[in-house]
Amino acid sequence: MEKEPTIYAPIVAGNYADPAIFRVGEDYYMTHSSYKLTPGLVIWHSRDLRSWTPVAAALQEYLGDVWAPDFAEYEGAYYIYFPANRSNWVVTAPHPTGPWSPPIDLGIKGIDPGHVAGPDGKRYLHMSGGEFVELAKDGLSVVSEPRHVYDGWRYPDDWVVEAYSLEGPKVTYHNGYYYLTVAIGGTAGPPTSHMAASSRSRTPWGPWEHSPYNPIVRTASSAERWWSKGHGSLVDAPDGTWRIVYHAYLNGFHTLGRQTLVERIEWTDDGWFRTAPNPIEAVVDAGPFEDDFRGSSLALHWQCEGRRPEDRFALSPDGLAVAGADGASPLLFMPKHERYEAEVEAVVEGDAEARLLLYYNDSAYLGIGLHSGGVRHFRSFKSYAAMPDFGRKARIRIRNDRHVVTFYYSFDDGATWSRYDKTIDASGLHHNTFGGFLSLRVGLDAVGDGRATFRRFSYRPLTEERERGVQA
Repeated sequence: MEKEPTIYAPIVAGNYADPAIFRVGEDYYMTHSSYKLTPGLVIWHSRDLRSWTPVAAALQEYLGDVWAPDFAEYEGAYYIYFPANRSNWVVTAPHPTGPWSPPIDLGIKGIDPGHVAGPDGKRYLHMSGGEFVELAKDGLSVVSEPRHVYDGWRYPDDWVVEAYSLEGPKVTYHNGYYYLTVAIGGTAGPPTSHMAASSRSRTPWGPWEHSPYNPIVRTASSAERWWSKGHGSLVDAPDGTWRIVYHAYLNGFHTLGRQTLVERIEWTDDGWFRTAPNPIEAVVDAGPFEDDFRGSSLALHWQCEGRRPEDRFALSPDGLAVAGADGASPLLFMPKHERYEAEVEAVVEGDAEARLLLYYNDSAYLGIGLHSGGVRHFRSFKSYAAMPDFGRKARIRIRNDRHVVTFYYSFDDGATWSRYDKTIDASGLHHNTFGGFLSLRVGLDAVGDGRATFRRFSYRPLTEERERGVQA
C-alpha cells in the first residue's frame, strides 16, 4: 500500500532522544536519554500523544552519562532501566511520577536495556548486540550471565549508514508473539543512517524471524525533512490502534538534537506491523516559556550537567542567584525551534560576569555577558570589547535565527535595545562536530569573583514554524 505524503512534527521538540513509552489507562508516560543532565530521566505525560508535559524526574543525583532507558510496568510497579557509568541501573516507583527509588546498580555491561516478562513467569532484559539476561523476581538484580539470543536483520550492503550498531531493543507482546524492535545503522553520521527494524518470536529468547517490512522507519534520502530516523518504541491506544515513537534530526538542524516523533502503525493479516498511511493533522508547536524564578523549586525545564542545579543556583526573593565559578555547568534550557529568542534580566555584584549563552559543551559555547564595565560578547575561545555601562544591571538577549546568532542589550529595562556588533554562524555546534549526542542549549551562568542574579527569563519562537502536522 502506497503511503500518503506526510509532514512530521515532533511530539516532544528539542534533544529528547531514545524515547521509551507506555500507557496506563488513558495516560501515556515517556522518558528519554538524559546524558549528564541533572535531574535526569525526566518523565513526560500526555493524554493524546500530541501535547506533552514534564511531570517528574526519576533521577535526582548525577550518576554519569544516562542513555537509552526502558520504562516498564510489572505487577503494578514501575521501573526504568538505563545504562550509566559503565553499568546498568534500575529505579522503581509505585506510580509513573514517583516517588522514585535511589538507583540500584545491576552490575552488567552493555547499553540500552529492554525489559520483558516471559511466559515462564520470569523477567528478562534484552541488551545491545543481541545479549539477554534474567532478572530476579523483583526486577532489581540480575540472576544469570548474559547470553546471545538475537542476530539482527541486515540491511543491503550498499546503504549509506554510520555503522551497524545493533541497539535499543524494545519488546512488545501482541497476539501470541514477542516483537523485538531494535535500532540499527548508527544514530548520527549521514542523513540515511539509523532505522528501526522488527523481529518476532514465540518466546522472549527466540528463535527470531525478521519482518518482511523492515526497516519499519528509515530516512531514505537527504531530501527528507527528518534525518537518521530510528530507535522505535511501540505503544497502543485505548481505541486499539497502535503507534511507533522514535527519534530523528530535523534536516539541517543537528544543533537541536534528536527529537521525538510518532507515526501510526497497522497490523497485517500475517501478524506483522508496518507504518500506516497517515492524514496530516494540525499540531500546535511548542510555545513560549517564561520564568520569574519565584517558585520554591526550579521547573523541570532547567538542568545542569554533572551536578544538581540547587547545588549552585538558588531561588531567592530577588531572583535566581549564583556565585561566579569558572568551569562549572551553566543552568541549561532546551530550545525547541529553528528560530527563537532567549532573554533575561541580569544584575552583577563584585567582579562577576552574568552570562546568557548558547552552550554545547565546555569547549563549544558563545553568548553575551554583563559585568561591572558593561556588556560584551564571548565565545569559548575569545572575548570581545565591552559596551560600557556602570549600572551593573541590564537585560540581555540572544536571537538564533536558523543558526545566525545575534546579541542584544538594554540598560533601561527594555525601553531601548542595542545590537552588539558581532554576528555568529552556530550551525557547526552539534554531535557530528564535537560528539556527545548533545544539542545547543540556552544557558545562564556566572563567572569570576562575585555573584549574579537573574530575573524574568523568557524563551519564545520568533514566528510560527512553517505549517506542520503530526500522526497520532
